[in-house]
Amino acid sequence: MNSLLPLYYQIKEQIRSWIINKQMLPGEKIPSENELAKHFKVARLTIRDAVYQLVKEGLIIRKRGQGTFVTEDVDIINGLSVESYSFLDEIYSQVQKGKTKSVVLEEVLPPRAVREMLELDDSTRSVTRIKRIRYLGDHSFNYTINYLPRELGAQLNEKALLAKPLLQILQQDLNLKFTEAFQTLRASFADQEVADALLIPLGSPMLHVERVMYIGEHKPIEVVQIAYRGDLFRYIMRFKNRVDRHENLWVHE
Repeated sequence: MNSLLPLYYQIKEQIRSWIINKQMLPGEKIPSENELAKHFKVARLTIRDAVYQLVKEGLIIRKRGQGTFVTEDVDIINGLSVESYSFLDEIYSQVQKGKTKSVVLEEVLPPRAVREMLELDDSTRSVTRIKRIRYLGDHSFNYTINYLPRELGAQLNEKALLAKPLLQILQQDLNLKFTEAFQTLRASFADQEVADALLIPLGSPMLHVERVMYIGEHKPIEVVQIAYRGDLFRYIMRFKNRVDRHENLWVHE
């Protein structure tokens, strides 16, 4: 299994693929938590987390006193079959690119936009800000700024951030379970801070990514701002045209 992806998430995706690929049929009862735990060689709690996420997606349903079953709503199953990966797959693939060579960890007054995205009240005087420069070989690749609640940031250190991705630390070392994210992308140009950090000319073309990461029931826990060099990075998305009797629908894979 992928060392970066949390176990519950990998198991959820495996069960999901069984359903999508018709290895588990609509209305079929899925194995018990004990049986799945034995199959995947993990704790029951991990299975419970995976099943909970599938229930939230509507892909499986619980029937009191009977067990857990694959949904009989084939529209839900068919709708999921065109997705090749979810936001977590995409994010984890990104953090595995390159190596961090510079880290600045500090407490700062949260900018207004960050305060709003993290839903902080006016009494919050500071947050943890992490600035990192990542490299592909000998070339600077992106400039990343992360904002975290101060109590979470207090558990981090620069040595660990140089050794492994922040996302891995949050997931594996601090046991955060991300449930969703909201991400925006826009074309931009390198301002003086980004140009100095990446050793590129002022005004160089950039791809700017801003992401808010959530845990639990839509609780924002991290703001990520990344400036990617336009000459070294391409963001590729594939779409499929799903045609039914009523409409054409382009779906992101």
